[in-house]
Amino acid sequence: MADFAGHLFPGLVLVFFGLYYAVLVSLAILRGQRLLIPPLPPRDKRPRGWLQQLPIEGLIKVVVCIPGMVGALFYPLGSNRLAIIDWEDPERKFLHHNTWQHVTIYSFVLVSGLVDIVSRSWLARQQVKLEQVALALAFQGTALILLSHTEGKNVLEARAHLLLVLPFMLMAMVLTIELWFPDQPVLWVFKVWMFLLSGSWFAHLGSMIFHPITGHPWRADKPGDVMFLTTFFCWHLILDALLIAGIYGLCSLWHQRYPPQQGGKEC
Repeated sequence: MADFAGHLFPGLVLVFFGLYYAVLVSLAILRGQRLLIPPLPPRDKRPRGWLQQLPIEGLIKVVVCIPGMVGALFYPLGSNRLAIIDWEDPERKFLHHNTWQHVTIYSFVLVSGLVDIVSRSWLARQQVKLEQVALALAFQGTALILLSHTEGKNVLEARAHLLLVLPFMLMAMVLTIELWFPDQPVLWVFKVWMFLLSGSWFAHLGSMIFHPITGHPWRADKPGDVMFLTTFFCWHLILDALLIAGIYGLCSLWHQRYPPQQGGKEC
């Protein structure tokens, strides 16, 4: 995450999940579902092929996080940031602070992906609560890491990262509330909104720091740059909300064109 690609890649992944959940939420609301994702039947009543039982969400988390962790530690080629403490320094200073924060974030998400796979593929019954706890923990841990990720940065970068903390903290809060109230469409929509916001702002953050659209770097000593930072964040809020409304509209048209079969049971 220490370069443009390191911000763009996780940002796009979060946006992908946001779009995926936006479609799921839209269809769930239109169909009057009680739960966003109905639980799977017992394992002995599912398809026998193990590939058919692997959850796409869990696989994406694992596939994204493992290369991300390897890249954080060993990219560019020849790098090695495995050392945590400089034993040759009398003060025993910690090394590669940012790298190990990135690896920790990836580790949280990796655990969530592994929990999804084990719960849906290997256990006799899907443990929905356990999956939700793992995902909530991933966002809670990421928010805590990002709070301290501002150390050593200028005012502009620090404020940009603090704005990134907001959707992660709100997402962690919503996911935690969903453990007790999983049947609330308002929480579903808000979760999608925060997914999209965290992803779009993550990608924009990389562009702002490493490839500003004007060709000139943003400067912390310019009040206009600092003020427009918050303005752009608010634009992300609005545009992501409009995107959700647009997806709901498209899903509504699809739902009218291809209504569910009469007599189908809604979960």
